[in-house]
Amino acid sequence: MRRIVITGLGTVNPLGHDVESTWDALAKGVNGVGAVTRFDASTYPTKVAGEVKGFDDLSSFKDSKMASRLDRYQILGHHAAAKALADCGVDVEKVAERFGAILGTGIGAMATITEQQRILDARGCKRVTPFLIPASIPNMLSGYFSIEYGLKGPNLAIVTACATANHSIGEAAEIIKRGDADLMIAGGAEAAIAELTFAGFCNMKAMSTRNDETASRPFDLGRDGFVMGEGAAVVVLEELEHAKARGAKIYGELAGFGQSADAYHLTAPHPEGEGGYRAMKMALEKACMNPSDVQLVNAHGTSTPLGDKGETGAIKRCFGDHASKIMVHSTKSLAGHLLGAAGSLELIAALMAIHKGIVHPTINQFERDPDCDLDYVPNTAREAKVDAFLSNSFGFGGHNATLVVRRYVG
Repeated sequence: MRRIVITGLGTVNPLGHDVESTWDALAKGVNGVGAVTRFDASTYPTKVAGEVKGFDDLSSFKDSKMASRLDRYQILGHHAAAKALADCGVDVEKVAERFGAILGTGIGAMATITEQQRILDARGCKRVTPFLIPASIPNMLSGYFSIEYGLKGPNLAIVTACATANHSIGEAAEIIKRGDADLMIAGGAEAAIAELTFAGFCNMKAMSTRNDETASRPFDLGRDGFVMGEGAAVVVLEELEHAKARGAKIYGELAGFGQSADAYHLTAPHPEGEGGYRAMKMALEKACMNPSDVQLVNAHGTSTPLGDKGETGAIKRCFGDHASKIMVHSTKSLAGHLLGAAGSLELIAALMAIHKGIVHPTINQFERDPDCDLDYVPNTAREAKVDAFLSNSFGFGGHNATLVVRRYVG
């Protein structure tokens, strides 16, 4: 059995432009949610989001001109992927044909598409940019990054809404396990804070209308919807013996991956979290681990009334009596919901708990919900020894993906 370890991390998100600044903000409980500035949201029911502020770093692009031709989600994803690649320290030229990529997105280039539609309407077809298609098709982040950095192994993109990043990481691990690659760079990117996307989510009443920085309240009695975030997070996965042979630093072992479908509703989760339960159960079984081996669950925890209740029920069903002894936290309470990039950011956040001995809090906990009665690490970070964690991502369409990571002991 080929074992999979994590050897590189990279991110840019509302809390920081790299892993170090992101972890510092998470540990301090810094809130990344604020008023929308990317467009005029004054007439929208929702006026808050988790935006990436002050980001203009195009140094990851070898062809900086190309950055001006790509969508923002691709720019953010390229930055995070380059950070992860640099962090892993591998000489790409030596492993190029055995190094692949799965970099996905949940929504993709909505801002670019709508901008070019306005140009078409106002000025005609000849004024639409010839780079519209490369800037908007979901696979182009993965494709273009491989072109710039010479990754010649398996290359694809996964789109499963808010489960995209976890599916990307889990399937990348499967590629390594079956021997098609030795390294894979995987994760998600999103930049959907745009007029049309906001209008769609607002009109389906999925987002919070609290409109202050405490709007993202996972598991709190007063939660009323999710808060959209943007950014990217990427990890490098590597076959264990390959990593050991080159002396790579190892953040943890990706021990299990579970996936399922609710087969229930386009946008609503199963009320009892049935699909999420099966994904968690599968991930633990593939890891050959017992529920009692896990100390932490990084929850999907979106701050929606039905979603958080259903996930709580699924965790209790999966972990049984042990559910009352584990910590459950939501990164979305701090950064907002990064949609297709959420899972990979949350994987990094939980990995830091293993390495730092600190579990970041679920902030904005004001009133306990009797239907959400687990230990959500409310409001304040906690010192704790974490040897293994489980990370959930669930997406519209009933997509569920769960990762299990444990401490690597050589």
